Amino acid sequence: MKNKFDDLEESKNLNVQCQMSNVQKIDPNVIVLGWVSFFTDMASAMINPILPIFVVVTLHEGVDKLGIIVAIATFISYALRLLSGYISDKYGIVKPLVVSGYALSALSKPLIGFSHSYKSVAALKGLERLGKALRSAPKDLMIASYSKKKASGKTFGFHKTLDIAGEMSGTIIVFLLLYYFGEEEKILRSIFLATIIPGLIGLFLVIFFVKDIKKEPKQTKFKLTQKDKKAIKRLFFYFGFIFFMFNEAFFTMQAKSVGIAVMLIPVLFMVSTGTQTVTSYIFGIWIDRFGVNKVMALGYISAILALLLLWLQKPIFTWISYAFLGLFTVSTLNANRAFIASFCDNKGSVYGVFYAGVALFGALGAYICGLIWEHFGMNNAIIFSLCGALFLLILFLGKNYGSFRS
Repeated sequence: MKNKFDDLEESKNLNVQCQMSNVQKIDPNVIVLGWVSFFTDMASAMINPILPIFVVVTLHEGVDKLGIIVAIATFISYALRLLSGYISDKYGIVKPLVVSGYALSALSKPLIGFSHSYKSVAALKGLERLGKALRSAPKDLMIASYSKKKASGKTFGFHKTLDIAGEMSGTIIVFLLLYYFGEEEKILRSIFLATIIPGLIGLFLVIFFVKDIKKEPKQTKFKLTQKDKKAIKRLFFYFGFIFFMFNEAFFTMQAKSVGIAVMLIPVLFMVSTGTQTVTSYIFGIWIDRFGVNKVMALGYISAILALLLLWLQKPIFTWISYAFLGLFTVSTLNANRAFIASFCDNKGSVYGVFYAGVALFGALGAYICGLIWEHFGMNNAIIFSLCGALFLLILFLGKNYGSFRS
């Protein structure tokens, strides 16, 4: 006779088999796209922790100039995704946009190493984000097309796991480089130049190992359906949070202001990306199981906690705030992408609208926060963001109260 320990062992084996089965259900093209994102985000993560320091300290520009760079990059990165999503739906062009986007990003990042003013940094960062704009909506359309039925949350969660793992790898690399070689201007510029290597690896993978999807161009006049319009209306709470939520660049400057060494700032990014890597697939499963609203609420609460911890202005709380920043980023992004994949008719176009909204509100928020910081101080900039985010959270919880009880 089997005892309770035999039953427990069988249960463990069954759980392992189910997990393996879940991974095997991920389409091979999604897996390769995950590795493409891994190497591309590795390159991005090599420069993101040091870019604010490079602009403010090395180039001797103000935090308001940093806000302008963030605003320009954010707007270009997201606003033009509206156009690429429309092109994908209207003309059936998908992979060429994805490839050209990765190519532009891979080639523009290293050039920042030659910059000597905030204007050239803004121009090159904008060019790099243009590549992101070209590829993002078509790439999400490809992932949605390769998703299994009723598993979009899991698929996007899997892809995001590799995406964020690449970011974490990049932050580890830049930390080691700063640790062993120092923080001199020459080292910072060399790090920008080194991003060409992972960028070209990602470009090679997407060109030769990802299949294009079959998407027939629309012969009739293109327009959004009622379901598409309803979905877009639901996205505006997220846009509001993006407006008030501090950009990573401001998190970096806050960390420096409370006394965290420049060399350790990449480790802060590891906290954020590590949190996202560990939780991304779990959030994907929760989205499929519990619904989008509950996961979004958890993400919004994480955003509030991240800002509150920054407001306390203690190094230990800044470290913890990066973990909550990671939770906010990965949970809300996965939830929105999965929602569009499962609900909308013209997915490419709605992804484009989604990213365009993030662009507009993110760019405006970064510009305003930069101005408040420069002219009224860091503390007032944090209070502005925290109060706005709290107000939106209360509205969201009140509007969706019924779905939380079910």
